[in-house]
Amino acid sequence: MRSKQEIRDEIIKLVDEYYENFHTVKPYKEGDRIPYAGRCFGKEEMENLADATLEFWLTSGHWTDEFEHKLGKLLGVRSVSLVNSGSSANLLAFMTLTSPLLGDRQVRPGDEVITVACGFPTTVTPVIQYGAVPVFVDVTIPQYNIDVTQLEKALSPKTKAVMIAHSLGNPFDLKAVKDFCKKHNLWLIEDNCDALGSKYIIDGEEKYTGTIGDIGTSSFYPPHHLTMGEGGAVYTNNPFLGRLIRSFRDWGRDCICPSGKDNFCGHRFDGQFGLLPKGYDHKYVYSHFGYNLKATDLQASIGVAQLDHMNAYADRRRHNFKYLKDGLKDLDKYLILPEPAKNSDPSWFGFLITVKEGIKRDELVHHLESKNIQTRNLFAGNLTKHPCFDQMRKEGKGYRIVGELKNTDRIITDTFWIGVSPLMTDAKLDTMIKEIHNGVKAQLK
Repeated sequence: MRSKQEIRDEIIKLVDEYYENFHTVKPYKEGDRIPYAGRCFGKEEMENLADATLEFWLTSGHWTDEFEHKLGKLLGVRSVSLVNSGSSANLLAFMTLTSPLLGDRQVRPGDEVITVACGFPTTVTPVIQYGAVPVFVDVTIPQYNIDVTQLEKALSPKTKAVMIAHSLGNPFDLKAVKDFCKKHNLWLIEDNCDALGSKYIIDGEEKYTGTIGDIGTSSFYPPHHLTMGEGGAVYTNNPFLGRLIRSFRDWGRDCICPSGKDNFCGHRFDGQFGLLPKGYDHKYVYSHFGYNLKATDLQASIGVAQLDHMNAYADRRRHNFKYLKDGLKDLDKYLILPEPAKNSDPSWFGFLITVKEGIKRDELVHHLESKNIQTRNLFAGNLTKHPCFDQMRKEGKGYRIVGELKNTDRIITDTFWIGVSPLMTDAKLDTMIKEIHNGVKAQLK
């Protein structure tokens, strides 16, 4: 009978063969579909997944521990918690701020959170579902991030936090937002789901986005900077917040025992908690109304291999962004091209384009799609105009808008984006540049 290791080695060898034969990227031919993004992976990800499958540890385990440690070391943060999606990461980050253990800084129902309406809905959803009030301010073009000149106008005695995303990898003005939060003793959550690998210089030091505020979040959905299929992460340099994050992620329990382990703290049966009898099993003491948002080791095993590619993927995204911008700069009379934030080095998720007067966004988009070039809107555009806001809009409560969302509304009609995924080759980029030129010229006839 062959040993476990011999059988395992044969399986991994077959996995490598399968990858080489059926998963390597085929050369691009003009006319092929150009998706805005896709799964970037090598044989190492499939090897790890096969390993994890053979172990058949179906919840979080040693692969999860390795991923959390590896991502924390790479980003320079003390605490990383792996979760099952980027949306769950945002839910977990926000709910952490509702813990009664935060005292006067606890976010309570009716308190306000400053954000933007132009973005992905699950940056805002946890705020609304908890009963806090999102306060929407406008964004700037061509950065597509929060207009920091509106922050003081958005402030009220009820303001407790700022929760905003780095739009398509482009960091928002972290210095201005961080200074504002520090001045008014507010929490800052960085939704970093579209920006993993982006960098920002603050106080003379270059740091990764997501690590500058109190809490950062990431998504590992297939199109994102790294993938494990579904998955996300919440990270912080604040040990107390890190402990709260784990509690909310793991059913709200007070215990910090890792999965599959008992009595990690050595005091499982001798504590006094709430109105429970002394010595009640600490593994079943709940300090928060939490969730089960953990990912599996199957997902984490893929993520462990993906982390080795993070910097290379980010560099390719930067190359692709520059290539597109250089190739389209002669259209500046007709198109507004994206600009990075000051003091930033983005790991771009997409290339945003806003049409100027005389050019119709929808006609240009339809031209590109007809040429097999995938496009996307800037997510919700203006979230407050979606059906999910109908009841709140009708009742006139549940959210607040500061000033006019002029640029936000313009983005609904005039803005779209194309991909800069590491899967993009220069040949694909050349096709995209050519067809954008052709689409603009067609409208000028």
